Amino acid sequence: MNPTTRLTALACLGSAAFLAGYYATVGAPSPGRSSVTPGPTITSTVAPDAAVRVAARYRKSGGEKDVYGIQRSSDPDGVPLLIVWTHDPDQDAEIFDDLKGSITGYLEREEGLSLRRGYLMDVFGPDGALQHRLDARQ
Repeated sequence: MNPTTRLTALACLGSAAFLAGYYATVGAPSPGRSSVTPGPTITSTVAPDAAVRVAARYRKSGGEKDVYGIQRSSDPDGVPLLIVWTHDPDQDAEIFDDLKGSITGYLEREEGLSLRRGYLMDVFGPDGALQHRLDARQ
């Protein structure tokens, strides 16, 4: 197998593994609603100042050391939209499950965020590329 074919095959396998992990995390779409909310697939590697401050409080309370930005806003229906910046390049679904639980737990417990209607979460990696997108609306 020539080097170009080998690289193409590895890229395809990597993409398939990523998508399998993503859909295992997100689950199947609910009838009448997409499981993925459209949004950016890349962002700046510099988190806004307010997001940096939330992440600093999160880390101080025992949160993941690689998280350097957590931004809170809402979608048009008022459901929390969480944008997370991390230095960790790992896109593993299990690591994402731990991260989302840690962040949402902190935000509910320490920052008073209500997740009774669910939430949306985007996680961007060290290069600014989207690592995970989760629609956990109720």
